[in-house]
Amino acid sequence: MADKRLYQAVAERIKKRIADGDYEPGSRLPGERELADAFEVSRVTIREAEIALQATGYITIKTGSGAYVLDRSAAIEPDMPQVSALELTEARLLFESEAAGLAARSIDDDTLARLEALLAIISSNDDAEAEAAQQADREFHLTVAAASQNKAVQHTVENLWRMRTELPQVRSVHAAVCENETAAERRDEHSEVLQALKDRDSAAARHAMQQHFARLLAAMIDVTEAQAVADSRNEAAASRQRFLTAFTQPGRA
Repeated sequence: MADKRLYQAVAERIKKRIADGDYEPGSRLPGERELADAFEVSRVTIREAEIALQATGYITIKTGSGAYVLDRSAAIEPDMPQVSALELTEARLLFESEAAGLAARSIDDDTLARLEALLAIISSNDDAEAEAAQQADREFHLTVAAASQNKAVQHTVENLWRMRTELPQVRSVHAAVCENETAAERRDEHSEVLQALKDRDSAAARHAMQQHFARLLAAMIDVTEAQAVADSRNEAAASRQRFLTAFTQPGRA
């Protein structure tokens, strides 16, 4: 497991046990301590693995009760709307900001510790860790949504993240934004959200999340503007090649 993030490897092993029928749909997963002993990892690693499994629809985590296996065969996935990156980010700003505000009222110390661990990964400026940082970013947001203790909000945020990761037009804009943003920007914005949650300050948590998405929206507008200018120049160059080249060559009337 040395070359792969430990929690990801553990999540894969749990998924295999679910597929093999060791953990049946509707059943409760063994507790964190039992799983940590079984896989010879820390309880923090088990928590991170469970967040990843929840994000991909394998389990649901019920605060104070544990993690339960979902029946994926019974799930009916609706067609995703074809939205722009800006539309999606605007929706995420609305829902995730409110989720942060709700989470601040009741978040527990274990969840705060989980967010702290994810923040350390998000803050990495190592190019080799870029994929891990993106995954940690996703899990950070989904953990905050889960901490809202509002299943409707959590479900909405999870579906918004599905669109974020599965719609090609959205992925391409995010990829362009990621090339220009710095690890310091990611660290500072998520740190402000985390600090507000630690302070149990709903207004500050809501505002910090809003500021995070406002910066993201501004970056997306810059990226889409630059792309539009580049597309316009390419179109003009193609038109010049098609319509003018023949009349500017020597010997042509």
